[in-house]
Amino acid sequence: MSRTTRRQALGIAAGAAAGLVLIGAAPGRAARSAAPAPRTPAQPAPFDEVYQGRRIQGGPSHAAGHHGHHGGGYTVRVDGEELHVMRNADDTWISVVNHYEPHATPRAVARAAVVELQGADLVPLELF
Repeated sequence: MSRTTRRQALGIAAGAAAGLVLIGAAPGRAARSAAPAPRTPAQPAPFDEVYQGRRIQGGPSHAAGHHGHHGGGYTVRVDGEELHVMRNADDTWISVVNHYEPHATPRAVARAAVVELQGADLVPLELF
């Protein structure tokens, strides 16, 4: 009959405790820890201005569909044409014109799109 020595038992307990620390669950904390409540980001302020000769506008969107979903209920327009925008998980914004260049606000995205367009018209984006 094999018996576990005190030294072996302490080694097993120490290994188990180290495993809990590695996965982020210290003894006694597992029952208390809960997923953080999802936060609702603040809606950006509306804007309406002329930037480099182009009228840019942004404000809450009441339209359903693809554009409202990605833009978080916010619509941006350049000379009256909708600029498809999307809010990232880190609260930055991107557009179809500058998809790989995140900006802090929809206004900054609209201004960057105007610069990138270099006077060209914004062509409506057809999504299916």
